[in-house]
Amino acid sequence: MRLKRSDLVAVFLRKRIVGHDDELNEIITYGDGQKLMMNVQPASGQVAAELYGERLRYFANAKYVGNAIKENRNELDGICLNVASEDDPDYRIVAINTYSNHLNMTLERIKQDGESRSKRDEPTQSETR
Repeated sequence: MRLKRSDLVAVFLRKRIVGHDDELNEIITYGDGQKLMMNVQPASGQVAAELYGERLRYFANAKYVGNAIKENRNELDGICLNVASEDDPDYRIVAINTYSNHLNMTLERIKQDGESRSKRDEPTQSETR
């Protein structure tokens, strides 16, 4: 399968580094960003809706052709899709499915610093009434 060049967007893959603090709690940091070209689309469909329910709007599907990402190695690594490559990633890889010449990945949006996932995802006053 060839990915259409006009559908590709530049993202940055940031490898996950797991460290521990003084109390042996896991602290997750991310390495330097590696630029990749992917086709990224919002997750949709009946199966995805049944799997993720209300959380469906926080998921995306990505297609990638290349050698930088491997199944069983890059799950939970970060993807900088809507943020700069120096910032913490806004998505993480949840699942990787390998096909003959491309990868299908499921990406989940990461909460940033305890704030809501995105300002546009917060309900407006008219929606809360």
